[in-house]
Amino acid sequence: MILRTVEQVRRVFLIVAGFTLLLAGVLMLVTPGPGMLVIFLGLGLLAAEFVWARRLMERLKHEGGRLVDRFAVPKK
Repeated sequence: MILRTVEQVRRVFLIVAGFTLLLAGVLMLVTPGPGMLVIFLGLGLLAAEFVWARRLMERLKHEGGRLVDRFAVPKK
């Protein structure tokens, strides 16, 4: 029973911390701070518990890589 309770506390902590980081990251997009980094950290925590967060994180990684490939300066 104790192990089940510890697991539930861990899950609640991950979810609360993930949403807190996600919200802070969104706020940092309009204020000074590393908004995208904090959003990725929050999604990383939430991806451990939610499929939608894992999918969103993978999509952001894919789109970010595509943008880098498109706008990167070619090396000589």
